[in-house]
This record gives sequence, structure tokens and C-alpha cells, in this order.
Amino acid sequence: MQLTFLGAAGEVTGSSYLIETPHTRFLVDCGMFQGGREADRKNRTAFNFDPETIDFVLLTHAHIDHSGLLPRLSAWGFRGPVYTTQATIDLLKVMLKDSAYIQEKESEWQNKALRRKHQSSARENAPLYTVAQAEAFLKQLRSVNYDTEISPHPSVHCQFRDAGHILGSAIIEIRVASGAKQKKLVFSGDLGQPNHPIVRDPTPIREADILLVESTYGNRLHRSMNETLDELEHAINDTLHRKGGNIIVPAFAVGRTQELLFLLVDLHRQGKLGKMDVYVDSPMALAATDITLKHGHLLDKEATEALQWFNSSGNKLKINFVQDVEDSITLNAIQQGALIISASGMCDAGRIKYHLKYNLPRPECTILITGFQAAGTLGRRLVDGAKRVRIFGQEIPVRAAIYTIGGLSAHADQAGLLNWLGNFTHAPEKTFIVHGEPSNAAALAEAIAQKLEWQATVPERLTTVTL
Repeated sequence: MQLTFLGAAGEVTGSSYLIETPHTRFLVDCGMFQGGREADRKNRTAFNFDPETIDFVLLTHAHIDHSGLLPRLSAWGFRGPVYTTQATIDLLKVMLKDSAYIQEKESEWQNKALRRKHQSSARENAPLYTVAQAEAFLKQLRSVNYDTEISPHPSVHCQFRDAGHILGSAIIEIRVASGAKQKKLVFSGDLGQPNHPIVRDPTPIREADILLVESTYGNRLHRSMNETLDELEHAINDTLHRKGGNIIVPAFAVGRTQELLFLLVDLHRQGKLGKMDVYVDSPMALAATDITLKHGHLLDKEATEALQWFNSSGNKLKINFVQDVEDSITLNAIQQGALIISASGMCDAGRIKYHLKYNLPRPECTILITGFQAAGTLGRRLVDGAKRVRIFGQEIPVRAAIYTIGGLSAHADQAGLLNWLGNFTHAPEKTFIVHGEPSNAAALAEAIAQKLEWQATVPERLTTVTL
């Protein structure tokens, strides 16, 4: 049996792993690379195998860095099923078509720019996949319940466990027969931080022969939730009521937006926030919020209680969901008192770029960073202290305050990862640290060696190991 690390090895994005045995060939995740100049090239050359030979795919969750290349895989010849949770399927129906639409529009914009510069050629920029291809792929999705065993191939048996990351996210336990041997592989997917709102805590796993564990925040600790809420409250009230500006929040439409809305409702319920107008400028975020409410049985106790209060209270926080482009454009005329949540979460695409363009130059405004910003993204440049950034070809001065609210991350920090790993009754035969920048992955490997006395390896992309 062989395992090849196709992505999320030495970096955060592009999660994808190929498992090959004498009997079958399948993928766990098929994610898109995001951020940096090399992302497009890596996405276009991501398949160093024939997609037609892949029997099936197991998908941990809906985030594009785990799912985003599935329509391309299908367009290139993959015809098998993709197994994932029903909540993830519902999210993918929105997210993959949105991803394709953004790619089509960006290719159109790039080709127009080339033509203006008289640099057009017979080979113009093409999207990784089209909206039609994304829609066609959706027919290959198959629903899996948490904790129910499935057998996608006679030699493969697996179970999906709640990962506590976003709605529908899963840890996948896989038992694979290879000849006379059987190995248990565990893929952590993205693990959530315990005791966070909306989703439940990650499911403990007791044993594995082969373990792949994420390390997005493997080198640090998050602030406590109480400290995070205090900082969030201060940033909002200081910006809206003392400085008289706006707050712009880049946030993933799935997961982070719903968590922010819950926290705003809860702070408002406690009387800690002054008057403000909340705008969620993302059609996909509205769809994802509706899907979250549809799967209310997956929410934790705190989220359920806040939702019940919101539905019954006459003093509820007013939340405006913006869908039409024209209505989105009018938000740029608002000078103060607005909290605008918009995608993308790393500021590299979508409507958020327009809100940054109009609010970054204003010292009375605040940009609230609430999630991980991959190397090479616009969000990362802002977090790293850039004084000027380029948006839509224009140099934009950065005068707004930049707040990084790290405690809201949907990823477990180093302590959360170690606590989850501590549930194993004994060390796996092999542990691989994935889905983290090199320093973060190395720090987690060192912490595992010190605290759990295991040996863990940080693999390189495109390396193959025999299990």
C-alpha cells in the first residue's frame, strides 16, 4: 500500500492524498491551492495521475482548499462517487458553483486586460472549471452519516466522525486491506477548537496505524474565548462609536460568518454592543446560513440557545443579508456605523476587495481579521503590516486599523491538537504532520515528541511512502 501527499504538505492549502493498493486507488480530499504566485500553476498541474483510474474520493469537508478541485477531477475523467456528509453536500452545491463563477469572471477579466495591452494570443486564460462542469460534478456526491460504516470498495471500510471544524466536517477512519494485511488510516481533516460556538467538539479517536493530522496552528495557542470576546467588543465599539468609522470583516462564507453572527447576537443579548448596522455581503453566506439552520441537530447547546433567544426576542440585532450587486455597491457609500462581513476570508477574491478598497485608506475604519491568512494572500499582507496594497490594479494606502482576532479560529491550536492526540491509546506506527506551514508543522512534531513521546514526520509535497 502506498500513500502520496499531493497537497497540504509543507503548506496549508491543496489538501489531497492518494492511496494505492493492489485492489483500489482512491483520494482523500481534492482541494485547491490558494495564495501565492504558484497557486494557479499547482492547481493546473495537480493531477500527477490519470483521474480515470481513481475509484472513489472520501471528502473531509466543504472548504475549497479541501474540495475545490473536485469538478476539475471530474472534467478530466473521474467518474466515481465522492463520499461525504449530507451537510457538506448541501454546502458544496453552493460553494463549488460559486468557485467556478469566480474563476470564470477572473479569467474574463485577465483576458480583457491582455487584449487592452495587445497581448492576447490563441491561448487565453481559462478557468480551472466552469459553472456547468461544477454543476455536472454534483451528481457524483454520495451522503454518509456520522458514525455509520460504509464500504466504498470491498477492501475498504470507513467511518466519518465529527471534526468540530465547520458544519459537516469529518475525521475519516479508514480500514484498508492490502493483500493479507489490513491497516487503519486516520485523516484528521481540519480539527476544530474545543468549546467553540456553533459546532460540537472534535470526536476523540482511540487508535490508528497511520495518522495524518493537521497543523494550521501547530506552533501557537489561541487566546481564550473570554479574551477574544473582550477584544471583539472593544474593536467594534471603539471603531463605530469613538472613531466614527466602519468595520470590514473578511470572513469565509461557510463557518466563520455563521460563528461571527452568533457572537454578535450573544454580545447584543448581553447589552455589550452599541447601535450598529450589520451587513452580510455574500449570497453564499446567506445560503450557508440557511443550510446551517437546516442542520440544527448538528449545532452545540450554546448556538441552539442563542438561536432560540434571537427568534423570540423583540430587541434582536438587525442583520441585513445583501445579495444583489447593486445593493453591495451602495454599501461603499456608507461612511460610518456599519459592520460589513464579506467573503473571501483571505481577501483574494469576491466582494470583500471592494470594501477594502474604499475603507482601507480611512484611519477611522477597522479591518477585523478573524481567520488564518495563507502566505501570499492579500489578507496575509495586511496582517504582516503592509503600508500599501494593490487592489484591482490600484495602489491603496493602508490607514485603517488592522485587528487580528486569533481566538475565533475554527482550527485547533497546539494545545487543542495535543489534547485530541492524547486520546490515542498508543502511538500510531506512523504519524504525518500535514496542512501547516513548515514552521507550524515542525513545531507540532516537536511538541508531539516531547509531550506524547511519539515520532512524527513532516512530509514534502508529491512524496510517496509505503505503508
